Amino acid sequence: MRFAHDTEIALVSAAALVNTRQASVDQLADAAGLAAFLEENPYTGRIVGDAAELAEVRGMRERIREVWDAPHRDAVVGLVNRLLEESGARPYLTRHDVWDWHLHVTEPDAPLAHRIAAESAMGFADLVRVDDLSRLRRCDAPDCDDVLVDLSRNRSKRYCDARNCGNRLHVAAYRARRSES
Repeated sequence: MRFAHDTEIALVSAAALVNTRQASVDQLADAAGLAAFLEENPYTGRIVGDAAELAEVRGMRERIREVWDAPHRDAVVGLVNRLLEESGARPYLTRHDVWDWHLHVTEPDAPLAHRIAAESAMGFADLVRVDDLSRLRRCDAPDCDDVLVDLSRNRSKRYCDARNCGNRLHVAAYRARRSES
């Protein structure tokens, strides 16, 4: 199944936000980390970049992580509905820059954390509606706890993009095979 571009962007950005927190490193430790995240995952609208906004986004990161941790579809629905309600989501169609008509779900001057929550929740809602939450996964690398969204046609994505896990494991397997011969 092919999702609309705004859905795919919302899902990939949600995973990227969750992956800013790793066991030993918090990539959102300061305003520079938030700026770097937003450079890779741009959100339209007002960006303040102060400590309060950073704290709100970090809190939202934990709320969004809960979707990957949810035990079943009904639990995801509850999380998504809360995110939509608390963010004040009010979907409307817009087009700007190079993008044709697509959904925005909050006003551009809404707090950044609310825009992130609403857009993520709308992406998750699309997965719930088509009963395809299996696209939300954890990286298969044994030493990685990152999350991913498998948007591949055959649902074959196993490794995250954040830590180069697929390449690391393939190289390790290749070297192990070479040392056996």
